[in-house]
Amino acid sequence: MSEIKLSAKLRDTFGKGSARQSRRDALTPGVIYGHGTTPKHVGVEAHALMMALKTPNALLSLDIEGDGTELVIPKAVQRHPLKRNILHVDFLIVQKGEKVTVEVPVVTEGDLAPGGNLLETLLATVSVEAEATHIPTEITVSIAGLEAGATVHASDLVLPAGTSLAVDGETAVLQVVAPQAEEPAAEAEGTEA
Repeated sequence: MSEIKLSAKLRDTFGKGSARQSRRDALTPGVIYGHGTTPKHVGVEAHALMMALKTPNALLSLDIEGDGTELVIPKAVQRHPLKRNILHVDFLIVQKGEKVTVEVPVVTEGDLAPGGNLLETLLATVSVEAEATHIPTEITVSIAGLEAGATVHASDLVLPAGTSLAVDGETAVLQVVAPQAEEPAAEAEGTEA
């Protein structure tokens, strides 16, 4: 995954009023922390940040006005409950070559075996450990031909090189279940005596 470059400004005022003012100025408030450094409070250009965060686990290069560049990943994103716009972001400093633990979406491909079976997703994301500059955007698993009773465990997932599971390999990710049989109408209503 390549770095997404964003511009940011240091913030020297804090609190609700300051955060609201930042949002009015089209900046999303955030905090950069990690590696034993003093946390930096920043404002990041709101639209560019929103577009960058459409990619899960985006690797961001924040060009902080008057303070240099920081390589970060989003650790926590706060969204408005109704409007869904970004209110605040916690950024974690990373370095090239460093391993980080992140949640990666699981995506299925293929079709189940014929017979009306249903696919039940037990985990939409799986926790993996990967190099900060090579975080996978998704993990694809083939469900082609799976029949009722089949289960895909975390250990069955094919991970990109340099990526390892951060969960127990026996953790169930997907399972195939048989469709529920419908009761005939006469049995459902009962018989009249």
